Amino acid sequence: MDQNDASVDGDAQNVKITCEFSDLPETLIVDAEHPTTLAGEYLLNEVGNLEITKTYNAASASPKVSSICANALHPTAENRSDLLTLKRAELVKRANDLGVDLDGVNKSVNAELRAAIWGSNDDLQPALSEVDLQKEAGKQAWVALSKYLPAFWLFKSDRASTDQDAEAQDPLNAAIAQAVKAVEGDLAAITERVKDEVSKVAQQTLEKVAEMDADLSATLDPVVKTKKWESLFQTSVTGENGIPLNKRGSGVRRLILLNFFRAQVEARAAETDNASVIYAIEEPETSQHPRNQRLLLSVLQRLTTDPTRQVIVTTHTPMLARAVPEHQLRFIHDEGPHRALATGGGELNARISKSLGVLADHSVKAFIAVEGPNDIVFLSEISKLLAQAGENVSDLEASEANGEIIFVPLGGSCLALWADRLQALNRPEIHICDRDNPPDQEPKYAAHVAAVNARDGCTAHTTAKREMENYIHPDAIAEAYRANGIEVTLLAAFGDFDDVPQIVAQALHAASSPSPWGDLSEEKQKKKISKAKKVINGEAARRMSVVRLKECGGFDEIQTWLQSIEDLFDT
Repeated sequence: MDQNDASVDGDAQNVKITCEFSDLPETLIVDAEHPTTLAGEYLLNEVGNLEITKTYNAASASPKVSSICANALHPTAENRSDLLTLKRAELVKRANDLGVDLDGVNKSVNAELRAAIWGSNDDLQPALSEVDLQKEAGKQAWVALSKYLPAFWLFKSDRASTDQDAEAQDPLNAAIAQAVKAVEGDLAAITERVKDEVSKVAQQTLEKVAEMDADLSATLDPVVKTKKWESLFQTSVTGENGIPLNKRGSGVRRLILLNFFRAQVEARAAETDNASVIYAIEEPETSQHPRNQRLLLSVLQRLTTDPTRQVIVTTHTPMLARAVPEHQLRFIHDEGPHRALATGGGELNARISKSLGVLADHSVKAFIAVEGPNDIVFLSEISKLLAQAGENVSDLEASEANGEIIFVPLGGSCLALWADRLQALNRPEIHICDRDNPPDQEPKYAAHVAAVNARDGCTAHTTAKREMENYIHPDAIAEAYRANGIEVTLLAAFGDFDDVPQIVAQALHAASSPSPWGDLSEEKQKKKISKAKKVINGEAARRMSVVRLKECGGFDEIQTWLQSIEDLFDT
């Protein structure tokens, strides 16, 4: 924060910023070597999430954090509301004063003492409270939580755009440091050789001085100072014909700096062992050609296939907004005298469109309709693989960047609704629907597929297997997780109607947690399966090959889908 971040209508001495986290560690080490849980310490809010508020004093020249608290459904009953602020001796005394039975309780473990005291009361009167995370157990919980919190990096829309900018320099300077480190033995030898030679000359000079004035020579002492080798190099980025970055157009400068920013974030995250990163990018489309806007959005969407990466983007551009699934849209708007935030979907989408404005895009050749965002990533990666292997198909990611196609994630329950809307836009359509049901049953969306195929210029396919994930080889999935330091044990091959995301999620859980899969709540199981789908369709799909696709039995079928898209382009 800086001094001017406080609301002009608010209290500058109490500026509050709140973040809510849903992906939480299953256990937490608050007392040395003794695990507890956030729920067990009553540190979660009414929906089971971790909600942290930091308060800043922005009235000072350099605003600092004045408090950190968890907004939690916490006990308010007398003598039970302050346990997280008590030391071990105080907890034992409180338990004795309340007549709490401590048999079987390890009195050296604060978490067990708190659990015993809370457990002795049938009515803890839980209420939403601000739980201090800067004292005693609260502070220990905050320290333990800090290693799980994602690194947050902001790329500003009004930032400097030269190659001498600090964020542009850091990655290159880091590269210099790494290069110097790789040959530091040789460089140390050179340094010593130079120092020896200089010292010899200096000593010879002093000997000559002594011949003339011994007293003066005795007061002199040759000193050889060295600089860091890194300081001998200056970095700059030049483009075609040797033109430096700061002389290029603002769009090129900003695009390169954005990728410098990404490189810096990943390097810093690796250095500090941050497991996850949130990228916050203000108006990435600024100064960009429409094709670069699409490319940029495609790259950012690919980032989100990694479950440890989240991307927050602000935009005023319809093209970027329409490419994001509606449940991921957030609309900030005036509501009376105040600002309000709403989640996209339903009638709100019309308001968003009206606010941003919509321009006709006559370069669009076709709509490709799939069930969800993960299917878009799958088709983009597999089409790129086949195009690079020399097959007569288009790289759909490149086609999307060129504005030739628009992917439409329909969502299973909205297929019919969206089909009607697309029909009115008078563009060819390709629909690819999951079969879901095994062969002894009719495909889940058979009626929709028949309706689309009955329309002129439109084609619909049903997958022969259960869903897209069944076309990914187990070896590619294992490699994707191995790249992140996780070993998962999978079958040599999946069945055509196996629930692959669930199988992978269970294998990942078994590799990282001692608790059985069945002990997880349905909500946690769904979250783990959703994460697995992202990895399978993203990181794993990128590790596919033609050989692996053929081993999965999907090569010819996917060729048929992509060829029907190619036929549309030809006509």
